[in-house]
Amino acid sequence: MDYQRIFNIKTDAEFLSVTLDIFGHQYRTNSIYKEFCDYFGANPNNVLSLETLPFIPIQFFKSREILSDSDEPEMVFTSSGTTGATTSSHFITDVSIYRKSYNMAFEHFYGNPANYCILALLPSYLEREGSSLIYMVNDLIGKSNHPKSGFFLNDFDKLRFELKQLEASGTKTLLIGVSFALLDFAEEFQFDLKNTIIMETGGMKGRRKEMIRAELHHQLKKGFGVEAIHSEYGMTELLSQAYSFGNGIFNCPHWMKIMIRDTEDALTMNPTGKTGGINVIDLANINSCSFIATQDLGKVFENGSFEVLGRFDHSDIRGCNLMAL
Repeated sequence: MDYQRIFNIKTDAEFLSVTLDIFGHQYRTNSIYKEFCDYFGANPNNVLSLETLPFIPIQFFKSREILSDSDEPEMVFTSSGTTGATTSSHFITDVSIYRKSYNMAFEHFYGNPANYCILALLPSYLEREGSSLIYMVNDLIGKSNHPKSGFFLNDFDKLRFELKQLEASGTKTLLIGVSFALLDFAEEFQFDLKNTIIMETGGMKGRRKEMIRAELHHQLKKGFGVEAIHSEYGMTELLSQAYSFGNGIFNCPHWMKIMIRDTEDALTMNPTGKTGGINVIDLANINSCSFIATQDLGKVFENGSFEVLGRFDHSDIRGCNLMAL
């Protein structure tokens, strides 16, 4: 399939058309997804709307090689998980699609990365191999082309110095970090930042007590002296990200959509405003699976934006972007 169509979507009708084409492609080429669809009697002849799409449980990425492409994978992204937990693997046969997805999404929501100095506080991701987040942020840092852009592992003193210098010079700055590291940093130093966006990617990684997003943002706003905390919603199993400019309300790029399933009946979709399980349509996942039922709880609003409210009970704690209630 021509993946360029994915990134040229402008209308709901185009989204539906491309989505159904990708569903048909993945039904034909992905034996695992086809078996799943057949179990529910779903196929390209009767799946004619978004509401009738079958969404595979995200746990499939832990036990199966989810591919809708005969090419050999160029790389494998893996989840962080927790000690002793089974991690997810996302086999990527064309990494250029991932680059296209995150670059277009970042430019749509934040503009050209060359307009920023990009600082990254992602210690738990840097300490392992296979992080899709590190791949993305490393590329954005390169595109920022600012001499002070870069990763900070545990060097809080250096990060504090750079932030103070950038603030003093009026430089537009983005600090992206995992929640526990941003909290540790904000508790050690006090800031009053006017030119810096603070973006959390979620996750305590077992380093700190889980917190609801409102509490996390309250503490981060106080520590950094900013009016809002931005957020990124992404995961190993997705090649697209949604972003929030504050208050935990996320917006998707044009090739990504959130639907909410009934917690008692996974095949029934909830209306807008009603809490349920988050299903993701990520058309950038053209070569794996674009239709994923996550273990996140949330709700969708009339304009297509959404809120993440927590996780299903008894689901494993996956180390990405979630704060359980």
